[in-house]
Amino acid sequence: MEKLELLYEGKAKKVFLTDEPAYYWVVYKDDATAFNGEKRGQILDKGVVNNQLSALFFQAMEKAGIPTHFVKIMDEREMLVKRLEMIPLEVVVRNVAAGSLAKRLGVEEGYRLPHPVIELYYKNDALGDPLVNESHVSAMGWADAEMVNTVQTLGLAVNEVLQGIMEKAGIDLIDFKLEFGVADGRVILGDEISPDTCRFWDKETQEKLDKDRFRRDLGRVEEAYLEVYRRVKEALLNV
Repeated sequence: MEKLELLYEGKAKKVFLTDEPAYYWVVYKDDATAFNGEKRGQILDKGVVNNQLSALFFQAMEKAGIPTHFVKIMDEREMLVKRLEMIPLEVVVRNVAAGSLAKRLGVEEGYRLPHPVIELYYKNDALGDPLVNESHVSAMGWADAEMVNTVQTLGLAVNEVLQGIMEKAGIDLIDFKLEFGVADGRVILGDEISPDTCRFWDKETQEKLDKDRFRRDLGRVEEAYLEVYRRVKEALLNV
């Protein structure tokens, strides 16, 4: 497999074409952004951690019967993935009120929801990825009803698998963002699963172990990312 020209560069990753049209070559970056790109910086070796951690999570999802775009690790910060036609939605699953949900509902951050809450966001940086509902999605033609139902069902399935892993790792899974695409008519989990896209809190101390440490200037960002990777790797080895 040969990496060809750059196809796309996002805030956290670079995507390259390969000599096989059905696959992309993804390179994870150390760049960090928050608040729709208003805050920018770097987190040392974030790309390495997120690549390795995403691979572990994707492999766990595949084992549980959840299809993903992951093919194999190519380098410490590089991954080969299946080419997907991305659905322009972010699927957010919340177990605990935090961040924007806590503000919107006027509840204290840390309030445990009686059941998981699923939200849909239109993936558009220029608009700030606005919160939308199924009626918006249908009216704008971003996805049909069956596809929306599928991504929400898969989102809940991912939540169940992730909660099992994080429980063993001594970490509370607060919420997370997923992206999906289509390959050969099948909806498949794409993007990444990492401290960039999830909220992870230490189960005992409730210390934040995710990108909120960067967003909120809490310090020890690199240490938090490495701690999550260490614990998840250990938890999966002991399954």
